[in-house]
Order: sequence, then C-alpha cells, then structure tokens
Amino acid sequence: MAFFKPIYKKMSKKWHPQAVSVGKPIEMDELCKQIALISTVSSADSKATLEALGLVLGSSMNTGRTVHVEGLGTFYYTCVSNGKGVDSAEKVNANQISGTRVRFIPESRRQGSAVTRALIGENVTWTNVSSISGLDGTGSDKPSGGDGGLEEDPLG
Repeated sequence: MAFFKPIYKKMSKKWHPQAVSVGKPIEMDELCKQIALISTVSSADSKATLEALGLVLGSSMNTGRTVHVEGLGTFYYTCVSNGKGVDSAEKVNANQISGTRVRFIPESRRQGSAVTRALIGENVTWTNVSSISGLDGTGSDKPSGGDGGLEEDPLG
C-alpha cells in the first residue's frame, strides 16, 4: 500500500495528492533477510553482495560508464557546475564542476502499447495517510518525504 497526503499548490490554486513515506526506512539487515527468504542465498551472502554492488557501481561510473542492472534500472553520474558559464566550448574545464550526483532510471518494459517500470507493483493501492494513525509503531503519525517545502501546505 502506498500513501499520499493532500497538498495545496499555489500555482494552480488547487489541491493535489503528494506521495509520502511512512515509518522508518527499511535498513540493510531487513532487506537482506527478505532477500534470503525468497532466494537460495543467506542473509549474510545478500549483504556481502549488496555492499559489493555499491563499490562496483561507483568504480564503474568513475570510468565514465553507465551501469545497467537487469530488472532494476540504470545508474549514471551527472555533474553540477558552479557560477556562470563561459563564452566558448574551448574555455570549459573541470574547475567549473562543483558536485557529482548519481542518477537512477528504473528499468521499463514495453508490452504492446503499455510500458511498465521496475520497482512499481502491478496493482499499487493508494491510501490517504491522514486516515491512518500509528503506522510505524513509534507513536508518530507524521509521514516523511515530501517536496522539501516548495509548496505551501495549509494543513501543516
């Protein structure tokens, strides 16, 4: 089940649903236990493999390559430039780069005219988070996630 909250958008002056996360993030140990339950590898083997995947992704992207993980998607680097641009292509240099970001595109498959993305269940059910309380067992009813405060939310 996926959750949303109503949010007011000043540009359209209308209310829209916004996806939110609830509870605590699933950590590596829980992820590895779940992988072990549905596969032939142990939780420890799952953890070692996932840790190695992170290292291999980083070292592969450091060579300028994108990395495609079948069934998951594609990872690649983008760079962020600082300040103003320059007047010609010849003057562009690495000193203009102020940061590196990792981008991810979920894998998609085409079946006829329909496109399906990896990581999205076939029948996602959306529920208004305000209709449920105590989802994470911590006593906090506040969902996490959102858009970083870019939109005004009169409900607070």
